[in-house]
Amino acid sequence: MTASALQRPAAESLHAEELARLRAAERGPRPPGWQLGMHAVRSFVLGDAALGISAKLVLPTALVERALVTLASNRALLLVGEPGTAKSLFGELLAAAISGDSTLTIQGGAATTEDQIKYGWNYALLLNEGPSERALVPAPLLLGLRSGKLVRFEEITRCPAEVQDGLLSVLSERVLMIPELGDGAAVYAHEGFNLIATANIRDRG
Repeated sequence: MTASALQRPAAESLHAEELARLRAAERGPRPPGWQLGMHAVRSFVLGDAALGISAKLVLPTALVERALVTLASNRALLLVGEPGTAKSLFGELLAAAISGDSTLTIQGGAATTEDQIKYGWNYALLLNEGPSERALVPAPLLLGLRSGKLVRFEEITRCPAEVQDGLLSVLSERVLMIPELGDGAAVYAHEGFNLIATANIRDRG
């Protein structure tokens, strides 16, 4: 199925030609794990007439650059603002340009649980085999760690506090412990892994 046949294709599919053009034209350095350098990512978001890259958002250049510096220095990025100010679209565009994949997404809410963020289990295999890699069902955070990609967390402040707290050790230590698989079982982040979260200032949390 082509991107044009989809009602809402992912940004990396919708803008695949522009991303390929930026990759081919780029000659500068790239942060570890990134598919494009910081200048090319900025051009992807804000547009570059010389390369035929369309502007996707109207944003201050300084805001885009601060976001890129934050992510390049391995710090998570929190986008906070009023509803309808394109926070989610900005995060999606960044993930598409940096990781080539904007689909590792967690939708926050009052019912969001840690297994929806980190990992869960195939309970049929769990009952038959006990905890094992085969029974493990990775959620976006674990997939992002393993693949070195950006993870998007929408409306993070709508989640229970204990779910938010569970992210702190992963983001600071860059490792996710899986105690069910035994002592010392852990998944370490590959280069390129990071988190982009959005928060609505009208939410409490």
